[in-house]
Amino acid sequence: MISIHTAGLPLKAYSLRLSRSKGVRPTVNSRYIDYVCGAIVNRFTMKDTHAEVQEYYGTELQKSEDLKTNACCTLEAPPAHIMAALNLVADEVQAKYYGCGLTLPSAVKGLRILDLGSGSGRDCYIASYLVGEEGYVIGVDMTDEQLAVADEYREYHREKFGYAKSNVEFLKGNIERLDELSLEKGSFDVIISNCVINLATDKLKVLKDAYDLLKPGGEMYFSDVYSDRRVPQSLQENRVLWGECLSGALYWNDFLNLAKAAGFGDPRAMEDHPITVENAELESLVGDIQFYSVTYRLLKIEGLESDCEDYGQAVAYKGGIPEEEVAFSLDDHHYFPKGKVMLVCGNTYKMLFDTRFNEYFEFYGSWDTHYGIFEGCGGNMPFSESADSSGEACC
Repeated sequence: MISIHTAGLPLKAYSLRLSRSKGVRPTVNSRYIDYVCGAIVNRFTMKDTHAEVQEYYGTELQKSEDLKTNACCTLEAPPAHIMAALNLVADEVQAKYYGCGLTLPSAVKGLRILDLGSGSGRDCYIASYLVGEEGYVIGVDMTDEQLAVADEYREYHREKFGYAKSNVEFLKGNIERLDELSLEKGSFDVIISNCVINLATDKLKVLKDAYDLLKPGGEMYFSDVYSDRRVPQSLQENRVLWGECLSGALYWNDFLNLAKAAGFGDPRAMEDHPITVENAELESLVGDIQFYSVTYRLLKIEGLESDCEDYGQAVAYKGGIPEEEVAFSLDDHHYFPKGKVMLVCGNTYKMLFDTRFNEYFEFYGSWDTHYGIFEGCGGNMPFSESADSSGEACC
């Protein structure tokens, strides 16, 4: 079980349970998926929607200041290691950035990274610097104007980073059709995306393709816009609201179910921020709908359970990740100070043991004994513990 922690939103009180079996890709009711995905796809033809997005980001928006809301803006200052890379990124590439969060996890040295909806290449070039010359980064985007900017600066950044050859390439493609590109399944360590999946009409397809492209133990680490309820059809048909990353936003609970259907068990939220539209005309259209920028970590791990279960396991962070030497954050409610032995649920244990983070932790315990739900994380037992015998016994 996971909890979504949101600033000033009633979602804080909700616990979200995702049903899945060990070793089996999670599934949900097909009618539910048809509703969530089909409702979106049927409101537009995919061709028309993609054309609108290409025009909006290719011609109408020329720089970040042209945005009509703050939905596609990163409000939090980057950590020092990302800031160091960002300072080396070309000005024009930065000027055409339309992201809503921080999409690069720690410990990426030497990894293969795929960026979905890479735009002008800002996050790709940051990743290029962080993975080092031995790593590799591929960006996918469908907008010619954005790709032209990204491609133009490949040599610039190769020289800036002191590499013998560029470790970045950009492909023209639709993130809803990743299976049609020359991308090998199971070949990426990390997939990132920054405020782009909300623009897709078939979000389940994006997530499924991403799952297939990841290596076992790999992760999808991305920021996007979510809403506190399902966005009505009339707003989804508004070109500006869609282009501004608002009307394509998924209701948070629908997203969790889609992630489960794609194979990602136990999604973990890293950080979240409320979005203020700050445009009187658009605010009047969205009414009481609340929007949030959230960064999620989705891990490709077999055997994650539907709830946080207690096996008496513990871990201790040894340090060694340069960006998080003092303490490591797995998500917004799992913080591991260096050297401290901490009890964890089975899912968290697997997220550390079955991924690239393994080398940075000591692991204690086994899977031999199950002690029930993990206290404080996995919910409460739905039975009374009192021996009240006031009622009649019956079979």
